[in-house]
Amino acid sequence: MSGSKAGRFGLQVGQLASMAELFPDAIGYRVMGAGHLTFGQWEHRSNRLARGLSAAGVGRGDRVAIWLSADSALRWVIAYAAIHKAGAAVVPLDPRLALPEVASMLAHAGAVALVADDERVESALSIGAGDSEPPATLTLVVDASVDPGTRAAAWSPDAEGAGPRCRSWVDVLDDDGTSYQVAVDEEDLSDILFTSGTTGHPKGVAVRHANASAVPNSVPSWSGSLWLHASPLATFAGVSFVYSPMKLGMTSVYQPHFDPGQWLGFVETEAPLAVFLVPAMVQLLFGHPHFDQADLSSVRVCAVGSAPLAPAAIDRLQKRMPDALVSNNYGMTEAGSVYCLMPKGEAVRRPGSVGKPLPPAEVRCVDGDGREITTGEYGEVRLRIPGRQREYFGDPEATSATWVDGWLRTGDIGRLDADGYLYIGGRAKDVIIRGGSNVYAVDVEHVILSHPGIAEVAVIGVPHDVLGEDVAAVVVLRPGWETDAEALRQHCLVSLAAYKVPRRWEFVDELPRNPAGKVLKQQLPARFAVT
Repeated sequence: MSGSKAGRFGLQVGQLASMAELFPDAIGYRVMGAGHLTFGQWEHRSNRLARGLSAAGVGRGDRVAIWLSADSALRWVIAYAAIHKAGAAVVPLDPRLALPEVASMLAHAGAVALVADDERVESALSIGAGDSEPPATLTLVVDASVDPGTRAAAWSPDAEGAGPRCRSWVDVLDDDGTSYQVAVDEEDLSDILFTSGTTGHPKGVAVRHANASAVPNSVPSWSGSLWLHASPLATFAGVSFVYSPMKLGMTSVYQPHFDPGQWLGFVETEAPLAVFLVPAMVQLLFGHPHFDQADLSSVRVCAVGSAPLAPAAIDRLQKRMPDALVSNNYGMTEAGSVYCLMPKGEAVRRPGSVGKPLPPAEVRCVDGDGREITTGEYGEVRLRIPGRQREYFGDPEATSATWVDGWLRTGDIGRLDADGYLYIGGRAKDVIIRGGSNVYAVDVEHVILSHPGIAEVAVIGVPHDVLGEDVAAVVVLRPGWETDAEALRQHCLVSLAAYKVPRRWEFVDELPRNPAGKVLKQQLPARFAVT
């Protein structure tokens, strides 16, 4: 089988085939400290695995999950391409998930196969023993180093009642590595990406080939420049860095475990052209003793995503990367290719903005009745690209509640200025109504972060008998700093109205975060509960 109804450039994986043809010896994907794949190797190995998956019964439209550690990133991107080549959809799973969570996601997606590694194979073999039953035909593809003899009947393809059918990675690989692609349409599923669950139970976002990427396929000029990132592979950002850099003629470089010292050393010695960070990583870099001396001059694009970053932090990054476009970009899994970007130089002129949407994307802010509000006022942010709406897989009720008339209800609160630049005030639940007055958590967080002794902060609302809600702050201090609640309160009063200043403070060693680096604020109110 070969070819695609969508055309060679209708699928992201078609970009890989073209790169392998044009630049077979160029490095397409590199894992810091763990090797690399040339485009030729990547194409050849993914074709072998794709044929093997097809022979094992994976067909067009089936769902295949990947549950591999960050250290297995090269195998991860091979599997990612191979599953698409087999005509199936990828279900990326966070390697840190507990077994019941994995079983639930596999069942919800209707996965027919799971690619796992040594560290997770024992757990994967026991899937089905809990409350969530996976599909009965689940096939488990595991690392070659696993000894089939130690799995007894579970490894037998004909075993009855033995759990998942198991195959070693090397046994699944076909001998033929030439071009291979099961025919699919642009409306076929490409991925099911489970959301991070910061506001509730994770949902599976259905990504179709037609809306899989904001970066179109192309025949790029090969520069060999590096794009460095450390986003977990199972996240929207991690998946984006599989194909997007190559479309721009660049090599994707992945840091499996973010380490600020290693990151700074890599930038100094390898001189990447572009880097992607999340706010938690930025704060770790700021806290490293070498940050202010490191040579970061090679960077021309420094994108920060997943959560708002304080203007003072953007300014500090810009000073250390004077020639870079430094911006706090805005996007989300449900929005897909709806993406806001800050033009170079505007981040300093418009502190707190996340930029303007890239055409043909549109953004607007609405009131509680869905009516567009006046420029400069806060409202719920809604996004759309006409004709490219996503949906929740197998959940029509959640889909109809989240996408209204083609517009995505983001759950974020924001405002637009007169030039169409978007400012995010936080999640809707981050609006604290204190005695009838709205307090936007992000505005308060930005002021607290301007204090030189603060590494991180999360501002939340906590119950109050009289006011309804009061403002509380959970703070992480920089190493070597000492301060107290009263000193921070006085700092805030310089820039904020008194009703916005937190009256309750808690000092912690670290904030709870999900794999994408977002703070899990729903875990914080318990720290202020009256016992």
